[in-house]
Amino acid sequence: MEIHGIKSIKGEFKIPGDKSISHRSVILSSITGNNVAIENFLFCQDCIKTLDILNKLGVKIEKINGNLIVYGKGIKNLKEPEEILDVGNSGTTIRIMSGLLSATNFMSVLSGDKSINSRPMERIIKPLQEMGAKINGRENNTKAPLVIIGNPKLKGKKFELKVSSAQVKSCILMAALHAIGSTEIMQPQVSRDHTERMLQYFGADITYDGKYTKLNPGKNLSAGKIYIPGDISSAAFFIVAALVLKNSYTLMKDIGMNPIRSYFIEILRQMGGKIVIKNQRIINNEPVVDIEAFSSKLNSIEIGREKIPGIIDEIPILCVAAAKARGKTVIRDAGELRFKESDRIKSIVSQFKKLGVDIKEKEDGMIINGDVDFQADEGAVESFGDHRVAMSLSILALLSKGNVTVLDSDCINTSFPGFIYNLKKIMSQ
Repeated sequence: MEIHGIKSIKGEFKIPGDKSISHRSVILSSITGNNVAIENFLFCQDCIKTLDILNKLGVKIEKINGNLIVYGKGIKNLKEPEEILDVGNSGTTIRIMSGLLSATNFMSVLSGDKSINSRPMERIIKPLQEMGAKINGRENNTKAPLVIIGNPKLKGKKFELKVSSAQVKSCILMAALHAIGSTEIMQPQVSRDHTERMLQYFGADITYDGKYTKLNPGKNLSAGKIYIPGDISSAAFFIVAALVLKNSYTLMKDIGMNPIRSYFIEILRQMGGKIVIKNQRIINNEPVVDIEAFSSKLNSIEIGREKIPGIIDEIPILCVAAAKARGKTVIRDAGELRFKESDRIKSIVSQFKKLGVDIKEKEDGMIINGDVDFQADEGAVESFGDHRVAMSLSILALLSKGNVTVLDSDCINTSFPGFIYNLKKIMSQ
């Protein structure tokens, strides 16, 4: 994908449905006893992998007028798959589905692409085994593929996680839904709570306060309709574009404003970003808003342990804001970035340097010396097959003196199929 520098952006952008909520909506709908209509589902590569797996488990899912109808059949009526369940590049799919499949009465195998099969899986394997699951992985139970022999008699347990992770927490909760006895999860920091919110909306007996979650099994889940709000992690790219480009303005409607997911908005405001939140309401237990962003003079910031779990996906685009901010921005306690679709610390630092950003790699983060007059250099940069790295480099390239080529940009379809269309619309203004 070739991108040329521009002076400003103006207009309204359509942001696709939230990826995290889309995954959870179809998985939970499939184990209800009724039919659930899902509006604004995100048809990206990752979410399509989840749909494919549910189909192979015998769940009927229809697409009608752009929306989904999931014909729930309950966990006891899922069928044993005849082939390996391929998650592609979706970490959410492999981790949440592992929890669900651990509570079935059949065998299944989950595998993914090279990136997924190199990512750490011990963090879900160990707690599931402690609940009584029969699950094994490659390299001494630390990597996928995962072989799961379901156990319908899992036991609820109390967990104290060493690392805050919404995916690990969600995996445990999916298993806990069908366990004997309650399950409690404690985390050192607050992580995303989409699973808890949706479970509550579906009628589960669950309590949570950010770091602590408790689920009592036995409740029948049900829902009639779900609306998926726009993905705030996708909106982040155009918010930052408006902030760093002169004379710019953007409006994005119907965006999910989950308090934990919106930490990066707080951070951008602390940096001096002019961001206006309007039309606040609650849909399916999730806050939804309209967001306006305006050109701003940004200042540097330090980001540490407390906020990292809530902004882990937004760090690449926050680095673009930091490049255009006055002073030294420090991001630390973000070692989890090394275990994403790529080693995001290494990916960001190496490729931002190619475009002239003064950035240094640290073991658990990075240091960026920003410049309010920063202009990106020309040249070619590598995405490493990481969708968020590719999109962040694309926004950085809008600040270029000339043309920038982002290699392997097809990976963007993993989470934001309309991104390239929106980017071309910007460049043609």
